[in-house]
Amino acid sequence: MSSHRLFRFPKPQWLNSANSRTAGVYIAGALFSLALFTIIDAATFSHSTRNGSEFHMNFVDWIPGIFSALGMLIINSIDKSRLSGDNFSYSGDGVAWKARVVLFMGFAAMAGGLAGGVTVMVLKYVVPGAEWPAMWFGVGNVIANGLVMLSSVVLWVSQNMEDDYTYNLAL
Repeated sequence: MSSHRLFRFPKPQWLNSANSRTAGVYIAGALFSLALFTIIDAATFSHSTRNGSEFHMNFVDWIPGIFSALGMLIINSIDKSRLSGDNFSYSGDGVAWKARVVLFMGFAAMAGGLAGGVTVMVLKYVVPGAEWPAMWFGVGNVIANGLVMLSSVVLWVSQNMEDDYTYNLAL
């Protein structure tokens, strides 16, 4: 075993193939579509005639999802190779620290979206004492934001896998 490795067990070889990368992208898309379905289901049920409560979803319930989706867009727009480079020095073009700052902003937007979803659920549905059919509006919001975060993680990992047989052509 080499001494420069961090973990004792090696990464499985099947995890580093083009098929697993493609499967990761599809899984991330499925998670994101499930999140979108969850929030749309809660919103349509809140405005249907079957909702017998005074609780309804409005724009405040959508704001955490917007922040989570924006954070996902920011995070997955950054190439992983841009994060390694200069070591916070003032020389060079400074692309690495700019990429790290933008990546932090993306993670902060996603974390803020999930925290906002929990806050909306607690303040709008738990504190006033909503019963279960109306409680789904807040729970669905939290589930949707969690699925967006999970989708972003799966997409980040699958898009930034390194393959030994990948050729980078640069002029």
